[in-house]
Amino acid sequence: MKVALRANRLTEKILSWYHRERRDLPWRETTDPYAVWVSEVMLQQTQVRTVIPYYRRFIQSFPTVSALGEATLDAVLKTWENLGYYGRARNLHRAARIVVREMGGTVPDTLEGLTRLPGIGPYTAAAILSIAHEERIPAVDGNVSRVLSRLFLVRVPVNRPQGRKRIRDLALSILPETGPGQWNQALMDFGATLCKPKKPLCDSCPVSGECMAGRRGLQESLPVKIGSGTIPNKEMAAAVVRRNSGRILIFRRPDKGLLGGLWGFPIGEKRPEESYEEALHRILLDSLGIRVTRLTPLKTVRHAYTHFRMTVHPFDCLLEGDGPPPEEQPAYRWVSSRDMGTLALSRVDHKILDGGCGG
Repeated sequence: MKVALRANRLTEKILSWYHRERRDLPWRETTDPYAVWVSEVMLQQTQVRTVIPYYRRFIQSFPTVSALGEATLDAVLKTWENLGYYGRARNLHRAARIVVREMGGTVPDTLEGLTRLPGIGPYTAAAILSIAHEERIPAVDGNVSRVLSRLFLVRVPVNRPQGRKRIRDLALSILPETGPGQWNQALMDFGATLCKPKKPLCDSCPVSGECMAGRRGLQESLPVKIGSGTIPNKEMAAAVVRRNSGRILIFRRPDKGLLGGLWGFPIGEKRPEESYEEALHRILLDSLGIRVTRLTPLKTVRHAYTHFRMTVHPFDCLLEGDGPPPEEQPAYRWVSSRDMGTLALSRVDHKILDGGCGG
C-alpha cells in the first residue's frame, strides 16, 4: 500500500508540474505515429534545441511515411545533413520503404511490428505506442533512467542488464493506468529540465521530498554507470584531389558503416610509421589506383564521435594522369566546389571545405 501511495504522489506531482512547465515542441502538436517516430529517432543522442529545425524541415520535405519511402537516399541524407549519426537516417529511410512496400503504408501499432523495422528498438517502439496509441508501456530513455535511479536510489549500474531491469520494473510500477504517453513525456521533460545530469535543480523539484537520493545528498552521484575507458583518437589523412580543370574528386561512402551513404573526400587512417603525405599516397593508390602531386597542407580538422575522436590532416593535391575511368569507379565524381553544396556531406567534410579547399 505504501509503495502504491508513493507512486500516486509521484505521478500526481510530476504531472501537475508537467502541465505547468511542459516544453512547447513541434512533435507534440500531433499524435501521428509517423511524426512521433521521426521525432524520437532524431532525438536519439541529440539535444532538443538542435532537433527542432531539422524535424520541421524533414516533415515538410517528407510529410508522410509514403513520401519518405518514395524519396531517394540522397534526398533524405541531404535533409538530415549535419544532424549526425547518419545511420539513423538510413534506417528511417529503409524502414519507411518496408512500411510502404510490405505494410500498406501504415506504421505498425504493435511492439512486435515496430521492432521488426530497422532502427526501432524497445524504447522508440514504446514511445510511439504510448504517445500515438496510448498503450500502457513505459518508455525508458536516459532522462527517465536518471530520474528513477535518483527517486528510488538505484545503486546498480543502469547500463548493465541488472540495472536496466531494475529501472524498467520501477518505470512500470509507477506508470499510470491512463495517459501513458503524457506520463512518459512528463518524465522525459522532468529529466531534461530539472533532474539534469549535473547540478540538478533540486530546489525547484516538486518531488524533492520523495527523492531518496536527494534526502541523502547522493543525487549527483547517480545514476551509476560503468564506463568503457578512454576514447581513442585516430590520425587520418584526407585528399582534396583536383584535376587541371579545377574540379574536385569526391566519393560516396558505402551504405553500411560510419557516415554511410554520404559524399566526401577520400580519407584513411595513417599508420604509425608513415608521414601524413605517405599515408595519403598509399590510401589513394590502394583505393582508387591514382597518384597525386603538389601536396599542400590544409587546416587540420578535429571531430569527435561517440566512441572515438578523429584528427584529420587534409591536403590539396593535383591528379597525375587521367585517373580511372568513371565506369570503373561508379561511387566517385568530379565536381565543382559549387556542386558540392547540393550533396549530403558529413560534418568532417564540411570542416575540410571551410578550411580553405573550396577554391
